[in-house]
Amino acid sequence: MEQIKTPFRGIAEDIRRRALWYKQDWTDGIRSGIRILAPTTYIFFASALPVIAFGEQLSRDTDGSLSTVETLASTAMCGILHSILGGQPLLILGVAEPTVIMYTYLYKFAKGKSDLGQELFLAWAGWVCVWTALMLFLLAIFNACDIINRFTRIAGEIFGMLITVLFIQEAIKGVVNEFRIPKGEDPNEEKYQFQWLYVNGLLSIIFSFGLLYTALKSRKARSWMHGTGSCRSFIADYGVPLMVVLWTALSFSVPSQVPSGVPRRLYSPLPWNSESVYHWTVIKDMGNVPPAYIFAALIPALMIAGLYFFDHSVASQMAQQKEFNLKKPSAYHHDILLLGFMVCMKRIQTLLCGLLGLPPSNGVLPQAPMHTKSLATLKRQLIRKKMVKTAKESIKQKATNSEIFYNMQDVFIEMDGTQLTKSVGKELENLKEAVMKAENKEANRKENGTGTFDLEQLIDPYLPVRVNEQRVSNLLQSLLVTGAVFAIPLIKKIPTSVLAGYFAYMAIDSLPGNQFWERFLLLFITPQRLYKVKEGVHASYVETVPFKSIACFTLFQLAYFMLCFGITWIPIAGILFPLPFFVLIGIRQYILPKFFQPHHLRELDAAEYEEVIVAHASHPLGLSAKVVSDCDVESTYFGNTEVGMDLSDGEILDELTTSRGEVKRRTLSFGEEKHLQERY
Repeated sequence: MEQIKTPFRGIAEDIRRRALWYKQDWTDGIRSGIRILAPTTYIFFASALPVIAFGEQLSRDTDGSLSTVETLASTAMCGILHSILGGQPLLILGVAEPTVIMYTYLYKFAKGKSDLGQELFLAWAGWVCVWTALMLFLLAIFNACDIINRFTRIAGEIFGMLITVLFIQEAIKGVVNEFRIPKGEDPNEEKYQFQWLYVNGLLSIIFSFGLLYTALKSRKARSWMHGTGSCRSFIADYGVPLMVVLWTALSFSVPSQVPSGVPRRLYSPLPWNSESVYHWTVIKDMGNVPPAYIFAALIPALMIAGLYFFDHSVASQMAQQKEFNLKKPSAYHHDILLLGFMVCMKRIQTLLCGLLGLPPSNGVLPQAPMHTKSLATLKRQLIRKKMVKTAKESIKQKATNSEIFYNMQDVFIEMDGTQLTKSVGKELENLKEAVMKAENKEANRKENGTGTFDLEQLIDPYLPVRVNEQRVSNLLQSLLVTGAVFAIPLIKKIPTSVLAGYFAYMAIDSLPGNQFWERFLLLFITPQRLYKVKEGVHASYVETVPFKSIACFTLFQLAYFMLCFGITWIPIAGILFPLPFFVLIGIRQYILPKFFQPHHLRELDAAEYEEVIVAHASHPLGLSAKVVSDCDVESTYFGNTEVGMDLSDGEILDELTTSRGEVKRRTLSFGEEKHLQERY
């Protein structure tokens, strides 16, 4: 009730706090110079490829009423506006799968009504967006973001699994459709004869599975044994778009005897074609929508507003996890208000936005935390470079290890723009211990002849995470998406089967890190074989929660997931699929505590992704810095310096984050901790 009594409180606080940092948001990005282009291009490809795939899906599901032009234009426009006016510039906006699902339901409903039909579909969807915007305004004004923490891990994991299954469904549907004649096409054309349909289908299987396999392999390139660190990092960052280009190029290698149209390629009107221009001038038809349907638009608007509130806020949370150590404040209320404006502006002619008939954009996963992670890598490179330079100068002056550390600490504080506080000192404590212990390592004396140590290998595992918080990379990647709108003639050359493979890739790549999926797999392991799980890196609940409780909680999640998935199959009522996620708030808060012990529920529905590592079996980077120091794992870095470790910043951060972008909080297993206590 306090939120309702103080309207505009959250918005005013967000604006006041972020205004203090607005100038620095731009200067920090500009000072990064050409280095800012690396995270910019990385996040551009991560944003553009899904939007292209969603555009193809929308075009197929809405009979061409919407296409890739509209999804790219929406993503570009909203990204530019958010990078300039948004409260949290690290948040990446784009057209997402939930939006595609909602628009598909809206289209099916409108198409089945004689007084709406395909002709007034976009106009009626415009009214849905107007109502959605008004609801988002109210949510922002009355401080609804104060309750965003009520959406716990259980809701996010079920929602993520639902999107994963829908991706797989789209991938299967895309391949199956390659064996069929598209709706509205002439079956007498040569390319639709049985033999060529069969060839097209077989090629689609090759291209889709080829893209899936090579994309998954390239995604893990940082952990490859072969190649230099920079080469592996390049493949890991840009391998997926490169695979799309590769398989698109291979699709042109089919013999000349194959008729044009085999394999099928993405269809989208050009931005300057009359059919695209019509999509952007829908406002003239909004007055033709019958009044009854204008008010009926409230129902889907309520679902979309709730969905955007949940999805946008969770994406923003993931982009600013506490493990990223962001210095600048959040702005949830302000960003929800801006999202409402952007939803509304797509349908109402304004000076800022002349584009009409576009599907709305909102905060997207995993692109938002991916953006933060890429900027963390950039910041690490800048800080490490200066710290190493300072340490080398200290070594030349024959400084002691203690003096070397304090000189590096001064550089870190200067680069970080902070003061020496207890929290900063605690973050650097592990680096200090490693520097002091390194002085006694005989291998380092042998390697360097001076008793000093390999600086870069020493600093990497102990350097605290810092993020280059700025607006430039978000603005630049949005401008690149704008350029992609005018590159539609090139994008149209991508085979639809390659996009089907990309849907499958997005589905499979999202599974690691989803504890619902990991617990589901755990159900197929007998209790007698659980010791195998505990020998490697594993979730903390494996050691703290009885297997029976894990199984019951997982089966509940599975049943609830099946309910949500089943709703999406209901022809008209499917638009209500976000409703169970809001009901889940009450179930989690009032019903589940009656069936599970509180400490078990906290472990199974933890706010953080917590893993337990086993010291003797894990890679050094899998341990916390303190554990590395205590276990003498740093000897891996200092004891064998004949061949230094080739570890990039990206590889380190990949080890410490899930595919969804969630930072893992790793602790030592209880057995190992007890062993170390006995040892020391």
